[in-house]
Amino acid sequence: MSGPGFVIFETALGACAMAWSASGVCGVRFPHPDRGAVAAEARRAWPQARLLEPPSEVAAIVADVRALTAGEPRDFGDVAIDLSGVPDFQRRVYDLARAIPCGQTLTYGDVAARIGAPGAARAVGEALGRNPVPILVPCHRVLAAGGRRGGFSAPGGVAAKMRLLQIEGALALERLPLFAPQASSASRK
Repeated sequence: MSGPGFVIFETALGACAMAWSASGVCGVRFPHPDRGAVAAEARRAWPQARLLEPPSEVAAIVADVRALTAGEPRDFGDVAIDLSGVPDFQRRVYDLARAIPCGQTLTYGDVAARIGAPGAARAVGEALGRNPVPILVPCHRVLAAGGRRGGFSAPGGVAAKMRLLQIEGALALERLPLFAPQASSASRK
């Protein structure tokens, strides 16, 4: 990959941005309905990068992100990412999150225990909240204890997290109150 550069692209869920360096993808901005807001955020987040036509390997990742947001499961475990400057604890969290298979989930506590930091579930959540490459590091696959939703700092919040999990087959549509049909007033009487 050459770089640094970034691209803004449309998905079924809104505009996204992706930045890359010579070492791999170094940033992703999650779908947002306002393309201008995504462009402004990209310029703030990656001031050394220029808006460029992506190299073929980045274009392939962009195509997969588009497919995922359109409802086709994708796994990004083999995508080269550049986590230079990311502290060791966060890197361990991201490495473990990348190892969660598509269609499966872990809890924040599970991740903490598996990286050798039992009791650090809150720190895991904070690390995932600072994830520079969401979707490529699938922080949406990490839930709160007991399978509760937990947080999600990307635009769309928890609803976006649940939508991604539903696309990947980790949650059945009927388990998602956000997408479940509403009972009619007649059936509630």
